[in-house]
Amino acid sequence: NNILVPSSHPDLQVKVTTSSYSPKKYLNCHSSCRLPDRSSYIWYKNGQKVQSQTSSTYSNYFHSADSFSCAVEGHEDFPSPPVCVDGQTCDRVIYTDRSICASKGSSVDISCTYSSYQTIRSKFWFSPERSHQWQSPSQAEDLSEDSQFAGRVQVLESERGRSTLRITDLTESDSAQYHFKYTTGSFEWRSSLPGTTLTVTALQVQVSRITVHQSDTEAELKCHSSCSPAGRLSYVWFKNRQKVTGVETSSFKDRVYPGDIISCALKGHENYGSPPVYVPKLPSVSVSPSAEIVEGSSVTLTCSSDANPAAKYTWYKKNGDPDLQLLSKEPQLVFRSTQSSDSGEYYCTAENELGRRTSEYIYINVTCE
Repeated sequence: NNILVPSSHPDLQVKVTTSSYSPKKYLNCHSSCRLPDRSSYIWYKNGQKVQSQTSSTYSNYFHSADSFSCAVEGHEDFPSPPVCVDGQTCDRVIYTDRSICASKGSSVDISCTYSSYQTIRSKFWFSPERSHQWQSPSQAEDLSEDSQFAGRVQVLESERGRSTLRITDLTESDSAQYHFKYTTGSFEWRSSLPGTTLTVTALQVQVSRITVHQSDTEAELKCHSSCSPAGRLSYVWFKNRQKVTGVETSSFKDRVYPGDIISCALKGHENYGSPPVYVPKLPSVSVSPSAEIVEGSSVTLTCSSDANPAAKYTWYKKNGDPDLQLLSKEPQLVFRSTQSSDSGEYYCTAENELGRRTSEYIYINVTCE
């Protein structure tokens, strides 16, 4: 259940034609969308760039082992799949997905199909981003022997010519490009073509307040991920652990009441959702030191509430005009040297974008020495 990220790019294909008069083969880099007339092209033979060719057509005497791919200059990340110039057993690797987005903690399958003109002696998956770990930076090393992936990697061959790299318990540091490599007696497929790009994202609900009502708050909730473009992914929203029906977009508007909890997930990865957001819980207040308070001593009142997004705190004194008696905008209200006039009842509020809650009163009695 990989989540694929579509993108707008020149959808290219190499078309091979032959002539009855000549053993030459004619290659044409064909696009399904209209490209500018002056476009410059890049050709790849067996995954390696052909330096001299920049036109959309390419003709030569090619070997049956050769595969060719093309790209438009400036869009090298979106080459055509490699095509055999003759038959189907040339040297080539075709990745099933260009890019995949997956939730932190979930699993992913990255797969490719491959063929070889000669017998394959060794094959493995690697990530160029891990080259700093290799003994020689130019010599790719098998991912399944990398300590970062210990116990989390399996390579599956469900059918001949198809390899799947399965990574479990994904972390954000697994975000990278993944490539498949094989060697025969005289040939090594180590392509300069892009592999599959994996983005591992930890989701987060971002809240924008719209209107505050007497008993609830109307807000816009946005499921933020590091995958792009976010708009093309499908999302699942949960309110009080129940799926919100009819919403698959990255954001939606809702009225949130105290006690409601809301989270989001990528569709297909429902078990790996964001941390929930909710109105602050009823704040608790404490006084330190808790012994008798004598004039001139220092006292700290602390307000705390469980909230996501994090709460902002405000302290008030009862019987005062709230506008005049706003005492502190910090979780703690500190009296450096108490006076008898500080005696009284105090309360605090905890507020985030989803709502506001008020604590019970705490009474302070300052006694004369």
